[in-house]
Amino acid sequence: MVVHVRSLRAHPQCSGVTTNDSSQEETTCSQKRKPSQKERMLLSKFSIGGHLSPWPTYVSGQNLPYNRKPCSEDGRKRVNSWQQHPLGTSKPKYLEQLENYLRKELIMLDLGTDTTQELKLQPYREIFEFFIEDFKTYKPLLSSIKNAYEMMLAHQREKIRALEPLKAKLITVNEECNERILAMRAEEKYEIAMLKKEKMKLLKLIDKKNEEKVSLQSEVSKLKKSLAEEYLRYLTERDARKVLIGSLNELRYQKEDMSLAQSAGVWGEDPVKLTLALKITRQDLTRTQMELNTMKANFGDVVPRRDFEMQEKTNHDLQEQLDSLKADYEEVRKEHELLLQLHMTTLKERDQFSSELQNIHRTSTPRPDWTKCENVVAGGPKRWQMLAEGKNSDQLVDLLLEEIGEGLLREKDFFPGLGYGESIPPFLRIDGPVENKKPSKKYVVNLLKDAWKERLAEEQKELFPDFFFNFLERRFGPDNAVPWAYTIFENIKLFRSNEVMSQFYAVLMGKMSESVFVNQKETVAHLLKEMTNADSQNEGFLTMEQFSAILKNTFPLKKEEQIQELMEAVTWHSNGSNAELVDYHSLFTENEEGQSNHFTKKLWEQYENEKKLYLGELKEELLRDHNEGVSLLRLREALMNIDPSLDKPTLSAYLSQAFQLPVSELPEDDDEKQGTTVTKLHIILERLQMADVKRMGPREQEPAS
Repeated sequence: MVVHVRSLRAHPQCSGVTTNDSSQEETTCSQKRKPSQKERMLLSKFSIGGHLSPWPTYVSGQNLPYNRKPCSEDGRKRVNSWQQHPLGTSKPKYLEQLENYLRKELIMLDLGTDTTQELKLQPYREIFEFFIEDFKTYKPLLSSIKNAYEMMLAHQREKIRALEPLKAKLITVNEECNERILAMRAEEKYEIAMLKKEKMKLLKLIDKKNEEKVSLQSEVSKLKKSLAEEYLRYLTERDARKVLIGSLNELRYQKEDMSLAQSAGVWGEDPVKLTLALKITRQDLTRTQMELNTMKANFGDVVPRRDFEMQEKTNHDLQEQLDSLKADYEEVRKEHELLLQLHMTTLKERDQFSSELQNIHRTSTPRPDWTKCENVVAGGPKRWQMLAEGKNSDQLVDLLLEEIGEGLLREKDFFPGLGYGESIPPFLRIDGPVENKKPSKKYVVNLLKDAWKERLAEEQKELFPDFFFNFLERRFGPDNAVPWAYTIFENIKLFRSNEVMSQFYAVLMGKMSESVFVNQKETVAHLLKEMTNADSQNEGFLTMEQFSAILKNTFPLKKEEQIQELMEAVTWHSNGSNAELVDYHSLFTENEEGQSNHFTKKLWEQYENEKKLYLGELKEELLRDHNEGVSLLRLREALMNIDPSLDKPTLSAYLSQAFQLPVSELPEDDDEKQGTTVTKLHIILERLQMADVKRMGPREQEPAS
């Protein structure tokens, strides 16, 4: 007998579900729509009315239930019944009825255009309720399972409803950012179009001037050619004239000789005397003629002064026009570069807004528990507490990476060679594996200190990388120089928190000038000398007043707060007289790994802060011109404005470092090259940051009383 189950229709109110309250109304519909009594009777006819069929346990080619316990009594009965039943048994009618009911309900739900996923779960709920009602023994367990899933679905719906406002807010922020970006792009396009028009106009003007210059040059060349032809013609006529004059003179001389010979008695003069006078006169004439010919030869091709002055004036006018056009072109080019920088800044801001929008989707990570590292780091909790004292999370991460890197570095037996590329430092250029010498941290620090001693004692300074490699060759021999170079380089690159290694690495890689290290050593030596001179009894101790006075005399530009910070960094000791004394020798001691005392660290921390403040004032002074490029003259003026006490050698050293020119090649104060030597502002600040730059006096001189 075939049993047809009446299809359940959706509740009429479920068809008008809105977007905002979809989950709530779907829940209401799922609660209201219950199977009728007739449907339950029809479905239970094949379940409760008779024994449930064990199909498909014994049916061939079907999926068997895997979760049944093989040791249960019910399992044994079903196995025996499977062995007794034939293989061709069909599905139970109750199962077929449930499947048909589920299929019809799903078909009806698919016909609706606004059917949601939540509503499609309703037929499965009803099938599950049928099982709960029919299996009385498992009804509590199945009901608890159903309730757990319903609670989880309700929780997920509440969570989705809470996230909907955030989604709308994100969409609004994204639209605002896009509108701002589009407006900025439109403005940039307009400005770029105007600049392009101005550029084309100037280019046409330049082409016009170039054409005029070419025409004038061609006219000058024609005049030169005609002048050369006239000069050749005049030379030919001059030579012919000389020959003709010589012939005429010879004929005249002969005629005079004949007339004198015929009329010797008439004149009554001595012929010998007349002949001698005639000879002398001829010599004078010949000399005068030679001088005249020489003058003509020397000044025959000379241009008249009037023509020369006219040509010079024309050339001067053309040169002024060319200089004016060059200045206009340079101004337009600078404006174009500024616009490009503004465009790049706009792009960076857009990327920043985009990254900030993406960060909304991510949650902040919890602060790490650094006490977990006590049992991992070598030395135990005591060493970790000593290393982590006074450090922030970023510094602790670097410290932990150094500890991990130290272990990995000791496990390496060889380093891979970096090759012979131009970007590779000279002391690391080699192919093939390089042996790892595996020295201790203390040994590397002592080796670097010895290298600094030789460097300071060196008379002729060579490049620091070349000195480093030569030092290793002298210390370990040519064969072991490269392995030791790789070993030391990997160690100083790893231990950035170590002062000796970090300073040596910065100088070796060109990130810091040697003058910074020399200044530190000289400052420490000078301060120690002042303290030793103040210690008249040579006891090694100074009172608080003496120590404060020495600091103020040694560092006259430090503020009172900075002096107080240095005073607080000192370790005070008490003697038998209960006076507060300081052991000044202990302030400059270092541990076996090269780490300085807290007083020395505070001193260099103040030095870096003072340099940063000094360069900040210099940047503000230079930005008043609103020009990205800075000339040597402008930098000289800015340095003298912020630091009037700068002496000439120190000022020249700063200018040499900023423009990478030797001091001997710097232009003089009245040289016009000061205005033509231009470098970008950020490059100048980066170069000065590398060098030993500090204030030499107060910014404004106090008026004398």
